[in-house]
Parts: sequence; structure tokens; C-alpha cells
Amino acid sequence: MEIVILAGGFGTRLSEYTTRIPKPMIEIGDKPILMHIINLYKSFNHNNFIIATGYKSEMINDYFQVLLRSKDQEYDFNSGKSKQLSESKNNLIIKTVFSGIDSMTGGRLLSIKKYINEDNFMLTYGDGLSNINIDKLVEFHKSHGKIATITSVRPNARFGALNLDGERVTAFKEKKQLNEGWINGGFFVFNKKIFDYIDNKLTILEKEPLEELAQNNELMAYKHNGFWQCMDTKRDKDYLQELWDSGNPPWISKKNS
Repeated sequence: MEIVILAGGFGTRLSEYTTRIPKPMIEIGDKPILMHIINLYKSFNHNNFIIATGYKSEMINDYFQVLLRSKDQEYDFNSGKSKQLSESKNNLIIKTVFSGIDSMTGGRLLSIKKYINEDNFMLTYGDGLSNINIDKLVEFHKSHGKIATITSVRPNARFGALNLDGERVTAFKEKKQLNEGWINGGFFVFNKKIFDYIDNKLTILEKEPLEELAQNNELMAYKHNGFWQCMDTKRDKDYLQELWDSGNPPWISKKNS
């Protein structure tokens, strides 16, 4: 099953880094966050990746040209053509496809349509880490037969929670995760019919396509209660780095979440 990674945005909220490099190439520990995401899927024996690039795409291309400079890989850099190599050691397949500078998320997905060869495929963003069980996610998607599965996660709590009696604080607790509400966690499984919901490069996946799928009863949610963290700000980046430095980063899959 192919895995599409959206990696073309400008990352303006991380301008401390993204004036020089694309957001997915920001390093957590010893490797770009993009490779942490790839390694999550690889740990569940998924090895076929299509990276939709845009802003500073050449830096992502260059990275994989160096990484995959061996006889056991396949890669595609902007040409629209892929090269299948005969020998295979770990079967890692990486294609990067330029999806435009100003394309929205739906448009980036539309740009890689011709590379999808199976009925179902996975998609995620190039800036989020989780210990989600990919096997269970795919199993859930196949069980319901709908067009789309979205992973729902609990949003992180950035502020301390107060219990009030009038103006008196009766309890204070610094929470890491809210116990109410669900948000888009960014790990999707789609049937190829998703492309019927995308009009052009300016389509925002999270607006009309997903809204219409929900209205048509074609969108299901896989609930993930484990670790999840996006990297939207420097604070997020620093938090992920702290987790990496701890020696036991929670997104390193143990296939038990």
C-alpha cells in the first residue's frame, strides 16, 4: 500500500528554520522529522512512499539522492518517471513528486494521483509524529468499506486547567492532554475514490472534500488515544527534541499502542 506524505508547505510558523530548509527537513535528533515518519511506517512493513514536495523541494530531493545512493532503491525526482531497480535489500521505495509551490493539501494529493496503483492508500502530513498502530488503522479502514478514514486524537493541552468556585480556585492541574474532544491527527487511509472529491490544486483537503465525505457518510474515525504531536511551532519542535533526548521517544513504534 502506498503512503503519501504531504511535504510542500511553507511552514511559516517555524520561520526560524524554514527560511533555510523545508519544514519536513527540520531535524529531531539525528534525522529530519520526515525520516521519523517514514520509519514509523517501515516498522509496520510498509515501504512504498510518495512524497509530495513544493517549497524548497530540491532540498528534499538532494537528501534522498544521497540516502538512496545504493542498488536496492527506487526514486523519482520531479521527472514524473520512476525507475525500478532489480536488486532489493530492504525494498524501500521513495518517490518525490513536485506538487507545486502554491498548491493546497488537496491539490498536492491530486498531483500524485497517477502514482496510486492500489484501491487504498495511506496519507499523512510531513510534520506529525505518533505511536499509532498502522496495522490496526489499516484493518479498521478495510472493515468499514467507506472511502476515507481519519485518525482522531486528543488535542494537547497547552495551559493549566482550573476548577473555580466563583473567583476561588478549588483545583489546578497542568494537563498534557485534554479528555474532551477529538481533532484531526493526520494519519489517513483513503480509497482512490477520494480523487473524485478534489477539484484542483487550490482544493484544501480538510475543507470541502472531508466535509462532503462526512455529509455522505463516507468518513470514519479511527480513535488513537496514544502519543501524538504535531510540529507547528518552535515550542513543538523543542518538545519533540526533549523527548528524543530522553532516550525513549514515544513515537518509536512498539506495535502495542
